[in-house]
Amino acid sequence: MILNRLAFYIFIEGKNMTHNPKDTDQIQDMGALLDSVESLKPLERGQIIEGVIMRKDHDGILINVGHKSEGLVPTHEMSTVKSENLESYEIGDPVLVYVLRDGNSGGSPLFSIDKAAGETGWAILSKALDKGTPLEGKILGFNRGGAMVDVEAVQGFVPVSQIASISRNELEDILSSLAPKEQGEPRESNSAIKTADQGNTQKKYTGSKLKLKVLEIDRSRNRAILSERLAVKEERDSKKLSIIENLAVGEKRTGKVSGISNFGVFVDIGGADGLIHVSELSWAPVQSPEEIVTVGQEIEVEILTLDLETKKIGLTLKRLTPEPWQQIHETLHIGDVVDATITKLTDFGAFARVKNAIEGLVHITELSSSAIRHPGDVVKEGDAVRLKVLRIEQDRKRLALSLIQAIEENY
Repeated sequence: MILNRLAFYIFIEGKNMTHNPKDTDQIQDMGALLDSVESLKPLERGQIIEGVIMRKDHDGILINVGHKSEGLVPTHEMSTVKSENLESYEIGDPVLVYVLRDGNSGGSPLFSIDKAAGETGWAILSKALDKGTPLEGKILGFNRGGAMVDVEAVQGFVPVSQIASISRNELEDILSSLAPKEQGEPRESNSAIKTADQGNTQKKYTGSKLKLKVLEIDRSRNRAILSERLAVKEERDSKKLSIIENLAVGEKRTGKVSGISNFGVFVDIGGADGLIHVSELSWAPVQSPEEIVTVGQEIEVEILTLDLETKKIGLTLKRLTPEPWQQIHETLHIGDVVDATITKLTDFGAFARVKNAIEGLVHITELSSSAIRHPGDVVKEGDAVRLKVLRIEQDRKRLALSLIQAIEENY
């Protein structure tokens, strides 16, 4: 131990350190570091241990871990260390290493920074799995099943179904570029261009950083399965809850249409999606939400419902305008002849929409002056007609209309 310390001091002197108080402090700090490592038990292969950097050269880094002789970290065993970080290493800096060879049976110990990082990484992944905490990873490349990622110096895998930040079309391009070519398949110029574009898509995302949740780890098989989709969803849910807590029913917000389905429209209101049910899009019946909005369109909405437990936000578009029946006496009067569209046929008559929002009934007896068996004998759904207003019952939301009397008005 004394010889090791003496050798170390001679080594420092060889670096032309002058004896000023600052240098003395450095030597004392180094001595303390050596004291801490020299009390360790004999080395064991597979052990992760902290040592002190004694020398750097083209062969690697010489490490003292407090035993009879120093050990080497070869350059090929520190590939996980970025070049700028490697340059910042100083003599006396502590470093975590993995024991590749213990040196107990002769020879010098051999260490690995890469394996130390990997083993530490597995421990971090295991803890993240237990606690459900997200980790940051970097895309290394792709195969036909998904993306290979580096997470804490561990190579993990993100299945295609768990990738969230790459669009479906771009994922299809990437997977197509990895698909094996059939023997003898002709390579047309258009096909070659498409393949090049697909390769560019893969390069575009290689090196990208992702937020990931650990789904499964199997250390014995060096297997780590991760999900970006789950990490993104949990982050969004957390943000959504925060947003919901600051919303109020009846409040008006500006948002962007983020998706359209047959049952309604999703609108992003500052990081949280709310749903406008198809029945809340317009006072008039809506056949398809695409009739009203398009994806990416900015619209004003009103908060209709809030559910903190399910983190659901109900929105409305139609309630930003007055309900048509409330103003019917301002827009319709008994005796008016108005444009209308036949919307539905029944055995007893035809329903028609007037003023683009209010539906009324044309009884079968008001469709024709002669006897008919069914309203379809006179009109069909979608027909544009002129109708006369016979009766308005605002409280019951009923409107009686006539085709016969509207025709008679024209004569």
